[in-house]
Amino acid sequence: MDEENGEGVAKKFLYVNRKAPYGTIYALESLEVVLIGAAFDQEVSVAFLGDGVYQLVKGGDTKGVEMKNFSPSYGALDDYDVNQLYVEQEAMQARGLVEADLVVNVEVVSAERMAEIMESQDVILSF
Repeated sequence: MDEENGEGVAKKFLYVNRKAPYGTIYALESLEVVLIGAAFDQEVSVAFLGDGVYQLVKGGDTKGVEMKNFSPSYGALDDYDVNQLYVEQEAMQARGLVEADLVVNVEVVSAERMAEIMESQDVILSF
């Protein structure tokens, strides 16, 4: 709390996505939690590491897993002022992906830079 005027001070929240988008509930739950955090006027950013980069890939075919493809929902993050989206460069390269493969604009960062981003956060939630 800001003691002078009683207003809350926004904390920096980083939501880290490490899991593939389907087969578990982690990715969808993460997206929901990100939207909730943003609705409460926190400074929200999202990172995609490892298989988490697959959450952002365009044109995912989900018929085989009988789940709705929710990756286009990441486009709504901008409406919630969540525009700090980071993707680890090494994770993309290891999976043969480039920025043009993704459904939203992201900042592609090295693993070293990702560690710096994480260090600067108040709260990190990993999914």
